[in-house]
Amino acid sequence: MMNIYLFELKMYKKSIIIWSIAIPFWIFFYMAFFPMIAADSVAFEMIMEDYPEELLAIMGMNAELPMSSILGYFGLTFSMTQIPIAIQAANYGFHTLSVEERELTADFLLSKPITRSKIIISKFFAAFTSLTIVNVFIWGISILSLYLFKGEQTFELRNVLVLLSTVVIFQLFFLSVGMFISVSLRKIGSVLSFSMGLGLGLYILNSLRSLFSSDIFGYISPYTHFNPAYILIEGNYHKVFTIISLLIIIVSLSMSYFLYLRRNIPSL
Repeated sequence: MMNIYLFELKMYKKSIIIWSIAIPFWIFFYMAFFPMIAADSVAFEMIMEDYPEELLAIMGMNAELPMSSILGYFGLTFSMTQIPIAIQAANYGFHTLSVEERELTADFLLSKPITRSKIIISKFFAAFTSLTIVNVFIWGISILSLYLFKGEQTFELRNVLVLLSTVVIFQLFFLSVGMFISVSLRKIGSVLSFSMGLGLGLYILNSLRSLFSSDIFGYISPYTHFNPAYILIEGNYHKVFTIISLLIIIVSLSMSYFLYLRRNIPSL
């Protein structure tokens, strides 16, 4: 079991390095523009007033948390960062259980003296470990950027930490749903296409929720469940949405486990 875990973790090595650089760079790059916005906040707020409230909501902006504030700008930055976080996690979810089927090497793996149960558990923890490593860099660069670019402004660090703590649940959502879809379908062709479809598709649902001011579109979207503006203002999770996310994760992982144990896996 440990050998599979270490082998899978080694296979993720290149991906971990790329995502650990790309996502933190994305955060740092966008946060670096904040001093310019803060320096001319009045003019910037006047421009924002011309935009419809629905469009501002889609962009993750909130009247209680203006972009001229460090937390308002970080909330907008983080809402955009959630997209690559989702794509990475979904990519691992679709990849982890379908790679042997695509490469027709499943017979080699299943011929080893190890149960399917141990295989899926090892693969899951390897993927989750990889996501956690990236998450550590997200935490570090987010806090560093806030203190580096805040200027004379102050902010509530506790609320930021609460927001950052949602990343692990957010990652687990897309990882587990990706795993469930991959074992539910007969064959996964392009993992990247599926992961981008899932990540962007649920983002569009969240946008529709903001556009029509209806929670119906947001019940299954983690972008709604962990809205950065809401968390930075309230300093807490939205209880109902968080429970929905956790239930989806539990159900997806459970179904992935039982379907994988009974799956007819093609081989050479």
